[in-house]
Parts: sequence; structure tokens; C-alpha cells
Amino acid sequence: MPGHNVRREDGVAMIVAMMAMLLMTALGLVLVLTTTIETNIAGNFRTSQEAFYAADAVVERAMDDIPTVPDWNRLLDGTVLSGFVDGPPGGSRTLPDGSTIDLNQAVNIVNCPKNHGAACTAGDMNAITAERPWGANNPQWKLYAYGRLSDLLPGGTINSPYYVTLLVADDPSENDGDPLHDGAVPCKTGQNLAACDPGTGLIALRAEVFGPRSAHQIIEATVGRAENTARILAWRELR
Repeated sequence: MPGHNVRREDGVAMIVAMMAMLLMTALGLVLVLTTTIETNIAGNFRTSQEAFYAADAVVERAMDDIPTVPDWNRLLDGTVLSGFVDGPPGGSRTLPDGSTIDLNQAVNIVNCPKNHGAACTAGDMNAITAERPWGANNPQWKLYAYGRLSDLLPGGTINSPYYVTLLVADDPSENDGDPLHDGAVPCKTGQNLAACDPGTGLIALRAEVFGPRSAHQIIEATVGRAENTARILAWRELR
């Protein structure tokens, strides 16, 4: 009988040891999973912040060029581009991670979201939707500045994998039904809006950033003009 008790105690000890080992393994897996999640969260946050700064940078770059254009209608119809471009305003661009962005599709998806990037007709762009409720005064976005963020400054002083675009459009507060021309009758304080155009002297900017790990950031701003200067009047982050 003594030998029988020893074997039973050995079996119990083995079970206890196996349970302890399983517990330690589970704890180890939890620690690894927690560390991985925290690392991914930190990486995503860093990527998001970098994308935001990239969007801010292309807006600031465009604000250097916009005041030099005396006729803002040439911005709105797409005939004048910023000095920061990397070729014709269309076609595909390859990002450092091997992914591509189609500039035509990027513009179309803003002008007629329901088309999912397909070409937009005038009817598509004037359609009243939740995102674009102004009808004939819906913005018709045009590319103005676009390129790799690393090319934003001369000499390659910026080390960044992001690609940035900046679109320009007429301010949707206009009431002239012509999104390719700025308003011609500015409103005075207290004036009836039926007798003037509240969007006169205002244009909209949309900065969009594309980067690694599907990083995507959008900033929109409203720019106003007074004589030969331009300044940002409103700003919002969309993503």
C-alpha cells in the first residue's frame, strides 16, 4: 500500500505541474497579445498623426501659391495649378509601399461619391445628397497641388512615404448655380442674401493624404480673399 500512495501522489503532482504550465502559457500568450495590440495602437496613432501633419503641410504649401492667382476662376476651372505638382493632373501614382493611387478616381469619388470613383456627369455632380446638399452649387473639385510629401521641399529634406493631394472648389454657400466661377456680388452686413452672393471671394480646399498601411487623412478649409491676400477662415478634419 505505501507504494500505491506514492504513485497516486506522483500522478497528482504531475497534474498540478501540467495545470501550472498551462496557466503560465496562457499568461504568456496574454502578455504577447497585449504587447502586440499596444504596439499596433501606437503605430496607428503615429501614422494618423503623420498623415494629419502631411495634410496640414500641403494646405500651407498651397496657401503660398493661391494669393498669386489674381483670377480665382482659373483655380475653380482647373486651368491653373500649384507649383507643387508631379506631372499632369491625372493618371496613377505609385506609393513607396508599392500601392497605387489613381488621381482621376480620387477626384471623382469626391465629386460623385455614389459612383465609387467612376467618371462623373454634370447630373451626378449636381445631384442633391446627404454629403452634397447644395444641388447646382455643389463643389466641383479640381486638382490643384499633388505629389510626394518628400518632394514638398527642395533637397529631399522631408523623409516621408506619404502622397498628398489638394483639391480646389467653389464655396458651396454661393447661390449663383455656377461652381466653376466665383460669385460676383459680395454681401454687406445685414444685406438680404437674395440680392447678393454670400460665397463671393471664398473658395474651398480639400487636402487628402495617402500612405502606408492604408493611412488616409482628409482636411477641408475655407479660404477668403481680401485684396491681394488670402487667409484660412475655417478648418475641419474629416478623417
